[in-house]
Amino acid sequence: MKGAGIIIRKELKRVFGDKRLVFSLFILPAILMIGIYSLMGNLIKSMESDITEHVSEVYIVNADQGFKKTADQMDYAMTANITYLTDAEYASQKAGLEDKVLNGNAELIVVFDKDFENTVAAYTKAGDATPTVNVFFNDSENYSSQAYSVFSGVLSSYRTNLLAQRLGDLDQLNVFTQNDQRIVKEEKANNRFISMMLPYLITMLLFAGAMSVGVDAIAGEKERGTLASMLLTPVSRDAIVVGKLVSMAILSSLSAIVYAVSMIVAMSVMGSTMGELAENGFGNVSFGPTQCLMLLAIMLVMVYLYVAIIGLLAVLAKDTKTASTYISPVYIVVIIAGMLTMFNSGKSIPTVRYGIPIYGNALAIADLCSNELTSVNFLASIGGTLLLAIIITVAVGRAFNSEKIMFNA
Repeated sequence: MKGAGIIIRKELKRVFGDKRLVFSLFILPAILMIGIYSLMGNLIKSMESDITEHVSEVYIVNADQGFKKTADQMDYAMTANITYLTDAEYASQKAGLEDKVLNGNAELIVVFDKDFENTVAAYTKAGDATPTVNVFFNDSENYSSQAYSVFSGVLSSYRTNLLAQRLGDLDQLNVFTQNDQRIVKEEKANNRFISMMLPYLITMLLFAGAMSVGVDAIAGEKERGTLASMLLTPVSRDAIVVGKLVSMAILSSLSAIVYAVSMIVAMSVMGSTMGELAENGFGNVSFGPTQCLMLLAIMLVMVYLYVAIIGLLAVLAKDTKTASTYISPVYIVVIIAGMLTMFNSGKSIPTVRYGIPIYGNALAIADLCSNELTSVNFLASIGGTLLLAIIITVAVGRAFNSEKIMFNA
């Protein structure tokens, strides 16, 4: 395998000797990743601030003095521009007001039954009439949904005041006290969003990195005729296979590390820019030495598998266009396998699933983020992927030794 070292050096020199290629593979992804997630965090924070600070346009019909007093006590006018209407006024404006809510020009219409408080006060026994409050809002509009949420708080206080008038002592309604105690794994709670997104992004971007270097390294050279010339040199074909795959794996691994580190940094930046909006799910990811080694091992076997798959398809193709056509369906499968971990219901996952290549690796990465990856599941995720990668590598070697495939594909 002496010639493999020559092939590896040749491939690495080809990439690292091209400044534009180095920038596009290793520098630009980090800049884009951190920039995009930072921008997303700022945009989300700006959107939420805009929604909460917006003064809603609210129309309230048949409001009694008790409600108006409650609204004043809660400073409801600070968050809403309130227009009080009589029943007759509402009847003449009803269609226009509903159009306003529908089109986002008003947020809320509240209609109390006539003589609302008198009806409440007249209640003495079961079966007596109870009044109704009809609330009209547009839940497809953020402003309207926020207005509904704020008004619900005011209405709840109004209900409490009416109950106090009826019963006098509200403590008689409190038959017990509920004391909630939070029992949670902080790492799992804080990294919920990251443990959902990181496995998907790593599985997808690892493949993208391997594809970007693998197609040209084999199918590109095959198309240009340089691979045929290489086969005529004293270097054995097995050495060429090893050299190609190892060099592709090195480049893909470096690209993957850049992506992984950038994503972790980017999500932390996103969480910090969102401020209080990022209470859960955007914790700062901090892996210990063991976790880092486990993540590295998972990424390396994934890269090995991806490189083997792309290498095989690139060998079977006669040019880069055909290779890309072959690889596209595999890329879709990789994306789906990564996405499956985003919809885990929380049930215990059997160890055998960790042995499924790509999907099992994504599961293992998700568990790593919450510090729940067991040694058995880790070994299963490594073993299943490694076994498939070895089988495909053997197939690549046989393809390289086939004259029909190498010269007449």
